[in-house]
Amino acid sequence: QVQLVESGGGLVQAGGSLRLSCAASQSTFGSYAMGWFRQAPGKERDFVATVNWSGGSTTYADSVKCRFTISRDNGKNTVYLQMNSLKPEDTAVYYCARRVLGYGSSRPSDYNYWGQGTQVTVSS
Repeated sequence: QVQLVESGGGLVQAGGSLRLSCAASQSTFGSYAMGWFRQAPGKERDFVATVNWSGGSTTYADSVKCRFTISRDNGKNTVYLQMNSLKPEDTAVYYCARRVLGYGSSRPSDYNYWGQGTQVTVSS
């Protein structure tokens, strides 16, 4: 059973920063790609960023490029999302997800395991 637990969300002013963490329960964490997605009220779940199994390849949504950074520490079974220069439109519940393949994807349907989500609220 794979469990993903996000943390690090909260309330921040526009222009501020947050770092989200996602801890995975499985020891084979380092074999699989991970992704971050977000969902605002009344909207679909949107892709934010993905990282391949080694951390050597990353992809970002255009809306977060140059502001957000995804990284992973396979020794700690954890993936991170550093969010800088936050905007009110970044407000959403953020989810981490794991694939059963080693390379990343921007499609939610390509991910098999999901965390419970963490709320990020950016005030103007």
